[in-house]
Amino acid sequence: MTTRLHTLHAAGQSLWLDYIDRVMLGNGDLARRIREDALTGMTSNPTIFEKALAEGASYDAQLRALPAACSDREAFEAVATADVRDACDAFRGVYDATEGVDGYVSLEVSPDLARDAAGTIAEARHLWRVVDRPNLMIKVPGTIEGAEAIRQLIADGINVNVTLLFAVDAHARVIEAYLAGLEQRAAAGLPINRISSVASFFISRVDSAIDKQLDTMAIADEAHADTLRALQGKAAIANAKLAYRLFTASFSGPRWAALAAHGARVQRPLWASTSTKNPAYRDVMYVEELVGPDTVNTLPPATLEAFRDHGEVRQSVATEMAEADRTLAALEAVGVSLQAVTERLLTEGLASFEQSFVTLLAGLTAKRAALAASSTASSTDSSSGAPAVAAH
Repeated sequence: MTTRLHTLHAAGQSLWLDYIDRVMLGNGDLARRIREDALTGMTSNPTIFEKALAEGASYDAQLRALPAACSDREAFEAVATADVRDACDAFRGVYDATEGVDGYVSLEVSPDLARDAAGTIAEARHLWRVVDRPNLMIKVPGTIEGAEAIRQLIADGINVNVTLLFAVDAHARVIEAYLAGLEQRAAAGLPINRISSVASFFISRVDSAIDKQLDTMAIADEAHADTLRALQGKAAIANAKLAYRLFTASFSGPRWAALAAHGARVQRPLWASTSTKNPAYRDVMYVEELVGPDTVNTLPPATLEAFRDHGEVRQSVATEMAEADRTLAALEAVGVSLQAVTERLLTEGLASFEQSFVTLLAGLTAKRAALAASSTASSTDSSSGAPAVAAH
């Protein structure tokens, strides 16, 4: 059965699910989505794993089996890499059918390494070995230090998902890192035809931040309130369109042709944070307005379901570029600095992921203690001949 999701995929956009948990990996739900929803990849992050681990008991058996001396970081790595490995296996058919263009699952390096290039490289190499799947992507934040790590990881032959990109300048930096990594690897006589990377450009958070600023300005300046509010809900899509324009310019010309001759693949833009936060906006606007060739959209389950129900497909991401330029110029003219907003969003995004990681580890500490206590109680009851108390 052909759905709107299949039509979207046919327009050149890969659909990745922005969610992972052990239940969907084991009950056939992910396999069904791959089969019925044109789903071709999956992303994870600390917040997603935090929620997955906090709910239900699907991870309890593995956590019980871990040695008591295993740290909480090691415990998280054990459960996360197991999930990602299983997801990679679920998408292996897509990976093989597309000859490695698609079918990827992303796993993020620890958020506290965002400003540590050497630490990021070391952990990425470690995770790559542990998961041991060709369709794994290691997620690295798009910081200055992250770009340094990306160049080396690409040269190592490790697939990279660059995350937390908000600014076109940052996007340019990671495109350069990707190209330089490919060139370094090719110069060493190593193959570059099976290396993949995506640049995850965050969308809705830009509108959320700028809309709030415009609201504050409109309240303070009633005479220009209509002009200010007319700019709401437009910055994120305009910003992403300029990122796509940069992508098309970067992957053309003599430098790219030399790499493409060795089978190199473009670093596709991936639209992240595409759920609509403002209920006044169309719930699939960040999908509909960014459709085009060589793009990926990572969709939370609710947004995917909404697009299947009523999404409209048209080639949109490379259209109305002049309007995108005018929108961003108009924002600057009224005193909204896109650079300041995107810098703040990167700082907040890094802090949010790190806090999720801290919360996740604290949750693991509590859960492992509770599991150990219930196991001890069960053993004591069994040895005493008393009926075992069920663990809850």
